[in-house]
Amino acid sequence: MDKHNLDGDEAVRSTNDDASICKRFAIHLGYWSDPYLPLLVRNTERKTPEINRGYFARVMGITNIIEKFIKAMEGNCQIVNFGAGFDTLYWKLLDAGLLVKKFVEIDFANVTSRKCHYIRNNDKLIQGLHCDDEEIKYSTSELHSGVYHLAAADLRKLSEVESKLADCSLEYNVPTLFLFECVLVYMPIEYSHAILQFIADKFSTTFCVNYEQVNMTDRFGDVMLSNLRSRGCSLAGVKACASLKTQEDRFILNGWDGARALEMNQVYHSLISPLEIQRIERIEFLDEKELLDQLFHHYCICVAWKDSLDFKLNLLTIH
Repeated sequence: MDKHNLDGDEAVRSTNDDASICKRFAIHLGYWSDPYLPLLVRNTERKTPEINRGYFARVMGITNIIEKFIKAMEGNCQIVNFGAGFDTLYWKLLDAGLLVKKFVEIDFANVTSRKCHYIRNNDKLIQGLHCDDEEIKYSTSELHSGVYHLAAADLRKLSEVESKLADCSLEYNVPTLFLFECVLVYMPIEYSHAILQFIADKFSTTFCVNYEQVNMTDRFGDVMLSNLRSRGCSLAGVKACASLKTQEDRFILNGWDGARALEMNQVYHSLISPLEIQRIERIEFLDEKELLDQLFHHYCICVAWKDSLDFKLNLLTIH
């Protein structure tokens, strides 16, 4: 791989730190509760109110969808978080009593090695991994317990991904939800298409939750792209982020039965409890409401499905 690609990979990996710090500050202010992220991220660098609300909508929207999936499956399901970074969803679901058969996180080795280190050195995180009498297995960049698995792989290399999923003892015939948060957009289209096709081919009943940019062909989208490029972050897969339809079509083109995408303004006002919205809007004054509206207009959640068991599960049910 040439130096330009290596530099680009490093910039993509750094987005984990950026997102984690943003979430950490929003948690610090009380937007949502997460006793686990502060164990992985110490930095509480101040962020603007619109950034805090944006992350609140992202976290709560995704969490609500995944909780709905687990309840509908009565726990007989698996979750795979690709590009998981320092996400703490596994421990939060555990606290909520929402247990699954397998919970797998995959990311670059230099991200998983840091997360591995933090988990091994914190009793509160380790405690959630114990399952019956199964031993927890560690390596420098991986961790395997009965339910929770943290593995290192480059998502552009499908043979590597398939091998790691096998290491995690995933079952292809168990309903499985795949989560991507601002991951596919950093991959050239041919690679993101390949991994979506791989999932559709391998898993008989599968759902996908994809959070990323949308409506990126207007002036605001141009500014977002320019800002990212200035940090060495090229959105190689931005072509799929032109509209809600292009977000949905990428799944249909790659073997999925259907897909539905919602802009984050729809998610904020229809998938999140009005009482929660009232609570968080009292946390801090929002001066730049237009900027928040623009940010919400340029991010979306897309849910896709391949439903061989005919669950007819609508994960984007509106209040």
